[in-house]
Amino acid sequence: MSIIAKRYVRALFESFGDKELANVQSALGELNSAFGIAKFVSILSAPNVSKEDKKAIVISVLKTDDKKLVNFIALLSEHGRLLLLPDIYKEFEFQISLKNNRYEGKIYTDKEISKEQAESLQKSFSKKFGADINFKVEKSNYKGIKIQIDDIGVETSFSLDRLKAQMSEHILKAI
Repeated sequence: MSIIAKRYVRALFESFGDKELANVQSALGELNSAFGIAKFVSILSAPNVSKEDKKAIVISVLKTDDKKLVNFIALLSEHGRLLLLPDIYKEFEFQISLKNNRYEGKIYTDKEISKEQAESLQKSFSKKFGADINFKVEKSNYKGIKIQIDDIGVETSFSLDRLKAQMSEHILKAI
């Protein structure tokens, strides 16, 4: 994560009140989605497009009349930092998670997990870390179960292959 993005996010948190931060989050989320469009990124990257035109394009995607947010985009444009918006959004999301003590995690497995099992894991991890943790289940090739909560740096797994290897090793040592 760019230290520059962190500074801009800190400025956003200082400029907007708690109630306004939800609107900023929504607006930045829409902008972040636009970065998934190759043509949008190429326009912002193009050296032959003026800073004013780039600013106008980003503000048109923003769909807001909030003067502080428009001024924020103007500031980014003026300093040639519009391409930092995805990093700014990611850092903003992280800071909101810290502020609300709410985190997103992922469960990777090759088996189906019931909603009740996922909720049980959410409750256990929420209790263990004293935070509100929500999991998304993703089907993968991982033989076992792997849980990741990137924002708090947690990764835990139970692999059937690893268990088999440990059991074989234990049996061989016993012989």
